[in-house]
Amino acid sequence: MELLHSGKVRDVYADGKDLILVASDRISIYDVILPTPIPDKGKILTQLSLWWFDQLSDVVPNHVISSTDVPQEWQGRAIRCERLEMVMVECIARGYLAGSGLKDYQRDGAICGVPLPPGLVEGSRLPEPIFTPSTKEAVGAGHDAPMTFDEVVAQQGRDEAEELKRITLEIYRRGSEIAATKGILIADTKIELGKAGGELKLGDELLTPDSSRFWAAEEWRPGDVQRYLDKQVLRDWATRETDWDRTEPGPELPERVVEATRNRYVEVYERLTGDRWS
Repeated sequence: MELLHSGKVRDVYADGKDLILVASDRISIYDVILPTPIPDKGKILTQLSLWWFDQLSDVVPNHVISSTDVPQEWQGRAIRCERLEMVMVECIARGYLAGSGLKDYQRDGAICGVPLPPGLVEGSRLPEPIFTPSTKEAVGAGHDAPMTFDEVVAQQGRDEAEELKRITLEIYRRGSEIAATKGILIADTKIELGKAGGELKLGDELLTPDSSRFWAAEEWRPGDVQRYLDKQVLRDWATRETDWDRTEPGPELPERVVEATRNRYVEVYERLTGDRWS
C-alpha cells in the first residue's frame, strides 16, 4: 500500500481503488500535533465513528466499505473506504455558544455572518442550530478561516451550498437528539463531505471528541464553565499551566493530563454506545 497523506490524526493509504484510513493516537490542539499520544484514542475514534455512521446512514451516505477488511496490525482503528473528491469546506454546525463561536459573537454579535440575539453567554443554547462553515486548509498551511454562507455559494454554487448546509444541520439535529438521551449535549460539530459519482457522502470521522464539543448534560450551566467530554481538557491545561505560544513544537503532556484526556474519550464512547470500553 502507498501512503498518500499523513494528517494531524489519520494516515491515508491507497489500496487499489480503495483507501485505508488509519486513526492514530496522535492528538492536536490549535492545529499543532502534540508530541505525547493518548492511548487507545485511534481505536475509540474509529469505533465511535462507525457507530455514528450506522446510526445516521439514512441522513446521508458515507464512505465506509469495511471495518474488518484492513491489515491485521490496524484492526480496530482502520476503515476501508471509498475514495471521495473532498469538498473544500469545513462544514460546522453549532447549537450552543462556545469556542471560537463565542469569541466571534462577543466581537460581532454574529457567527459567520449569522446574527444572534444579544445577551447570550458562554454555554447559551442558540435559538436554533446554525451553519458556520470555514475554509479547509492543508496541515501546516495555516488555520481554517470562517466563511459566510454567501462565500460558500460563491465557491461551490448555490445548489451544493444549500445541500451542504442541509446535511450538516440534519446530522447535528439527529446526533444531538440521540446524544441527549445518553446525557450528552453536543455544543457543536464538524463534518467532512466529499463526492463519489456526483453524490455527496460523509467522510473522515463523525461526532467524535476530536470533531465535536461534548458536554455533560447534567452539569450544563450557561454562563459557567461546562464539564467537557472532549479534548478541551488539553486546551485548558495548555492555557493555564504552560507558557506555550501555540506554535510548533507543542509541549509534552504530563501523565495526569494524558489520563484525564483518555478518560473523557472512553466516557463519551461508553455513554453513547452503551458498551464498555475494554
